[in-house]
Formats: sequence, structure tokens, C-alpha cells
Amino acid sequence: MGKSFVLVEHQHKEGLSAGSRVFTMKNFDIPSHYRSNFISRIKAARREIDPRKKDFSPTELDFGSVKFFLARHFGFCYGVENAIEIAYKTLEENPKRRIFLLSEMIHNPAVNNDLQDRGIKFIMDTSGNQYVKWSDISREDIVIIPAFGTTLETEKKLEQIGVDTRTYNTTCPFVEKVWNRSASLGQGNFTIIIHGKHYHEETRATFSHSRSNAPSVIIRDINEAQLLCKIILGEMGKDKFFDLFRGKYSEGFNPEKDLTKIGVVNQTTMLAGETQAIADEFRNTMLQKYGAHNLSEHFADTRDTLCYATNDNQQATLGLLEAEADIAIVVGGYNSSNTSHIVELLQNKFPTYFISGGDKIINKDKILSFDINKKREIEAEGFLPESIPAKIALTSGASCPDSIVDDVFNKLLGFFETSRTPEEVLTALIRQV
Repeated sequence: MGKSFVLVEHQHKEGLSAGSRVFTMKNFDIPSHYRSNFISRIKAARREIDPRKKDFSPTELDFGSVKFFLARHFGFCYGVENAIEIAYKTLEENPKRRIFLLSEMIHNPAVNNDLQDRGIKFIMDTSGNQYVKWSDISREDIVIIPAFGTTLETEKKLEQIGVDTRTYNTTCPFVEKVWNRSASLGQGNFTIIIHGKHYHEETRATFSHSRSNAPSVIIRDINEAQLLCKIILGEMGKDKFFDLFRGKYSEGFNPEKDLTKIGVVNQTTMLAGETQAIADEFRNTMLQKYGAHNLSEHFADTRDTLCYATNDNQQATLGLLEAEADIAIVVGGYNSSNTSHIVELLQNKFPTYFISGGDKIINKDKILSFDINKKREIEAEGFLPESIPAKIALTSGASCPDSIVDDVFNKLLGFFETSRTPEEVLTALIRQV
């Protein structure tokens, strides 16, 4: 196993003003095969240069005939490293017990396949379809709850069987933060609007928790937010609500009374800017309907539910957009929400190739890239730039191991005759520390 340090944010403590943030180092122990000799050292050097992450510009790696622009922040986040540590420790400490995962640990095929190869069985797929019947699971079995969390209904099912739902629960604390905020909104009689993908495991879990506290509805994007705002303002009939949001609202939802007090939370892997734009849309709508003096009674400010790692990844992607690159390569699982949003941002400027690993680079002329709109891999020829130096932007999602990014980097580098070695480039960067 390999040591990893991650900054952990603590809540307000005595002697600090509300909203103050305190960070300490959390030491994670994860398998060394997820680390890389090169990429991880680049990250460490940038942390030394800019420990407070004030600079989101990419790291430029100049090899003469090719330049790489490596995003300032990418790869495993707190929630992912926490989940991986628990999963592998569970395997080590329980060699004679059956171990299950509710569904994928994280949205990365390499990690999930490795866990399955080591004997962990998945109970269901990411859509909730059962692989293993509940009747086949006993109280002696271990069931790991993944980083996305799970629904109250599934948790109750496990408890009825007698399965321990606490010791092996890897739910990301930032997801739990959203649940806690939802509970607080419910106590204030606010309806909870969830910005997320209704089919995603995290959003399904958040919806399950929020609807136990308050009326809840899931919206996908700013367009759906605007439609809901029209209903709030009476510009669209309230009966339209049930057609527009079918399957995405809590039982007994009454748009006549349940849209008078609202607060917005999000699936933590959504675009932070989009969540903020949606919240602003609802704020302006409630301001228009109820006036400035009554706004706080009808709209709850919930900006504190945005995940720091998602925000850092997205800020680093915006920094990457400032680079004069020819193409962008994004590495990660194809069903990873945070990774697909990175692709969305980058493809606004660059020809962008979304791959799950180095094996998708067939040769210097051909690559298999995932199309996020068509939801399938597409073969692209002549993807490498012909200009010298070729300029390649490179990043990954929050559930992608550095070792996979390292493999992609090395495969791309191998297509060029370089004037400097990776060690020489790394040494030059370290000298800046």
C-alpha cells in the first residue's frame, strides 16, 4: 500500500468565525499500483510551489518536439481515496468472509475490475439492477457502501438482513454534507431542489434522504430550472409540473404550496458554475415574486454544498483552457459524471479525446475516444497534431488513478523524438521549489 496525504476541511470551531475553514493532513493508505513515479511527483512539486492552490494554471512540460500542459489539479479526491482505503483494508482484514459492494466503488473500470479480481462481488449495477438477490446475502457477509452513498431504502434492507451498514460505509463526507444541508432545509420547511442526474447513484441517494425530510424535486440543468421558475411565477400552469418532472419529485408533491420556499443542493460532481447559475435563477425568481424584504423567507442560500475537489478540478480545467494546446486528452471512466463535465469544458476550445486508459491509443495515428453525446466509443484517425512542437493538454477525472494517466502520458510521449527525458523535465520543475 502507498501513503497519500489529503487536506481535510473541518467545520467551524470555537474561537473561529462562522465560515472559517481549518485544514489538517489526512493520511491515506492505498495500493501503490495506483500511484505513478512521474505524475505523482509532478503533483507533489506543484503542491510545494503553490500549497494554497492560488495558481490554477497548468504545468508545462517541454520535451522539445512535444509540450504537455498538465492540469493543476486532477485525479483521486478525498472521497475516492477514503473509499479505496476502506475497500482494500476490508479485503486484507477479512480473508475468510464474503465481501460485497452495493455497486461500483467509484466510476473507474480499472479500480472496479481490480476489486472484483480480488473477490469482491457487486450486488447491483449503477442503475440499481440486481446481480445478487437480497436473499443470498446473510448477516455474516460484509457489504461495502460505495463513495456515492446509498438510499435509505437500501440501507433499511441491509439492516433487516442484519448487515453492518456503518463499519464499511465509504460514503464521501461531502455527499453527506449535502444530505445534512437537505435535512436542515427540511427543518426550515423549505422544499429541496436537487441539481443532478436523476439516474446517478449519488443523486438517487440524495433524493432518498431529502424526500424523507421535505418535498423534493430533481432538475438536470438551467433549462429545467427556468421551466420550474415559470411555474413558480405562474407563467406556466402548475399542472405542467407533473409532466415535466415525471419520476423526479417526491410523493405527494404539491406545486401550489411546495414551491413557495426553496433551497438548491447538488450532486457534488456537477459543474459548480452551473449549480450556481441555477441557484441564482431561483433566487431572482423568488426575489421577483416576494420582494427583497421577504427573500430569506422564500430562498435559502446553499452555496456551501459545492464539493471542493470538484471545484478544484473544474478551476484547473478552466486554467487548462488558457493554454495554447492543439488537442486535449481526458482520462477517466466513461460513466464518471465529473470527468464528462471536464470533457464538456475542454471541447469548447480543443479537439478533445476522452479515453479510459492508454490501451485506447491504438497507435500514433488512431485513438478510440468516448463521445459523451452519442454514449459510445468512436475511432479517430490523425488525432496527433502535425505541428512541432505538438502541444497536448492532459488531465483526468477524480476517480482516475495517477498510474493510468502516467501510462497515457508515456504512450503519447513515445510517439515523439524528444530532446529531454522525463527525469530532466521533472528535475527542472523541482528546482523551482
